[in-house]
Amino acid sequence: MWFLCVFYHRLLDFRKPEVEALAELFGEEIAENESLQWRLPEHHHNDTPFHFVQLSSEEIARNIAKRSILVKGMYELWGQGTCYEELKESIQSYPDSRKLPFLTSGSTFRISVETFGKALTFEEQKDRIQSLTYIPFEGRVDLKNPDHNFFLMEMIESDENNGLQPILQRRIFFGREVGFADRKLLPTFQLKSRTYLGPTAMDAEMAFLMANQAKATSGKLVYDPFVGTGSILVSAARFGAMTMGADIDIRVVRDGRGPDCNVWSNFKQYGLPTPVALLRMDNNVPPWRSGLKEIFDAIICDPPYGVRAGGRKSGGRKILRGTVDPYTVPDDKRTDHIPSTGAYSLVECVHDLLHLAARMLVMKGRLVFFFPVLRDDTGSEVKFPEHPCFKLVAVSEQILSSRYSRVLLTMVKVEPYSEDIEEAARLMHLEFRENHLKWLEDGNIHSSVFKPIDSSQIHTDPKTFKDPKPKYRGKYV
Repeated sequence: MWFLCVFYHRLLDFRKPEVEALAELFGEEIAENESLQWRLPEHHHNDTPFHFVQLSSEEIARNIAKRSILVKGMYELWGQGTCYEELKESIQSYPDSRKLPFLTSGSTFRISVETFGKALTFEEQKDRIQSLTYIPFEGRVDLKNPDHNFFLMEMIESDENNGLQPILQRRIFFGREVGFADRKLLPTFQLKSRTYLGPTAMDAEMAFLMANQAKATSGKLVYDPFVGTGSILVSAARFGAMTMGADIDIRVVRDGRGPDCNVWSNFKQYGLPTPVALLRMDNNVPPWRSGLKEIFDAIICDPPYGVRAGGRKSGGRKILRGTVDPYTVPDDKRTDHIPSTGAYSLVECVHDLLHLAARMLVMKGRLVFFFPVLRDDTGSEVKFPEHPCFKLVAVSEQILSSRYSRVLLTMVKVEPYSEDIEEAARLMHLEFRENHLKWLEDGNIHSSVFKPIDSSQIHTDPKTFKDPKPKYRGKYV
């Protein structure tokens, strides 16, 4: 059955992957190596908020709309056209068997008007609603709590539509609302009201998107190996998942800013189940027992890639250089001891993350993480990390500056972990490191985001002159 899926006009590259992940979560059968069937309204660009998607039932469409972050609503389309005469013909030709059960005298209804590209006055909306008198509504109007919601949606013909490609022809849709978004979710979990925050706390909207991509739900165990202040795990817990996290900074996971301002208090603030455990752990030297594997249903994280914060691993500079030997902390000092750490390159970080996921994820488990992209002037194709255990199912890009962006990679575990797989993954990593990650090791990401002002643009007026300092070029880095 085809539904009209109306998206919010933001994070355009994330919209379809989120819907497809949620469709699988709610029971939509999607063949291997295939995706949901989508199609566009006539004369619409791919960035339009209006898309048609084929789903097997209304219940799945309703559940997707209720949980999705980027879906505004799902609708059973009764008619469409380029003008109201075409719309009338289309609605009248729609089967009565589909319409009449929602037009009975014992029901209540409401008709809402929405436009994209232009705002309508109240009188214009009223005129459009009154033009629908040919639909045999027998029920009573109820604007507060109706049994059935109907929407008249119009995309105005214009050369510019909120940054979209020009619309060559106006399109009007009329349909019954099947499901709608939870609009209270993001305001409730916004970061500005969060009890405990750090410099790398994940934005609430993006954290919920990552949880949806990972199909976090009741009965699943979700792990974040770079937990920080727990923003990603809070989102997973909101969807019912059990959570577990780790971080190399013991001050973050153990102390926070006091007994009432720490990672645990973020969960208590929203009445969510606290994590199963928060570990002080180095992802480069994980403490898992050799026989332990396949315990997590999903791993969701934002690895440190050197923009807002660089990665750290155990050892300290002298130990890593071999100047001094590793030491054992005396028992009487372990309580307050903060281990020394050294630089942890993104090359190592990505390798260790894929190794962890290959070993600790269950089959069909999902690995969802951000990866930085720095585009050069040659326009060469960007290559992403690979692992023989995983299949890459979704790539969503968030552009942060003219050269720098980050992509959300969603991988599904399709092969069990073994020693042969580990060796193949090591060779894959060496090839990827040699041919595609040299620019990461050189630190070009940081210099591209924090770039000094061009000296030719500096004012020499002593009243307004300021010393040139690196300027932050990305708003949401």
